[in-house]
Amino acid sequence: MEAMDSDPFAGALSTHEQLRELYEAPMEQALRKDIGRLDDVCRRLIAASPMVLVGSFSAQGRCDVTPRGGQPGFVGVLDDRQLAIPDATGNRRLDTLSNVVETGRAGLLFLIPGRDTTLRVNGRACVSADPDLLAALEPVGKPPRTAVVVEAEEVYAHCPKSFVRSRLWDPDSWPVPDALPTSAEVTLAHLRDPALTLSDIERRQRESLEQRLA
Repeated sequence: MEAMDSDPFAGALSTHEQLRELYEAPMEQALRKDIGRLDDVCRRLIAASPMVLVGSFSAQGRCDVTPRGGQPGFVGVLDDRQLAIPDATGNRRLDTLSNVVETGRAGLLFLIPGRDTTLRVNGRACVSADPDLLAALEPVGKPPRTAVVVEAEEVYAHCPKSFVRSRLWDPDSWPVPDALPTSAEVTLAHLRDPALTLSDIERRQRESLEQRLA
């Protein structure tokens, strides 16, 4: 894609009315599918999901989406409104946890390998260190220090169009590994530390997976 000469932000839409002028009204089915609770179907999908994307934002409006993964069902459903995501060993930046503490909101997108339908759960959120709650959750490696609890306000399955278009689960559509930089190469480029070498990064990543994944 070539660089644009004009600033796309300069002519950006600024009202909901301007946006709606460009699109038809949503179908009644698209509005009705939001059930606002975690029914048995939702529980089955969450129990099969090894990956959830967590969207959050800070008090200053900075947005963040981060993956959370574990064994299928690592997200615990507490009742028909609440679920809990156990914390796992990470980079200790605490972006998601800090955002949830600041704003008390989160949006979740549950993925299931090979399935092109996802489950969205949006609502009120908090970070809890309650011992009873943490003990009831299946740990991802080490026992969790905290958990993100989300109280569902919007719950609905998302249509499969994006997965069909992207062919995400189709191995024939995946890029050739050698055509992309490795994880270590990306880290080396972005750390911008002339004292580090690619071998240093590869060794650190290998040791991190061996010692900190559990």
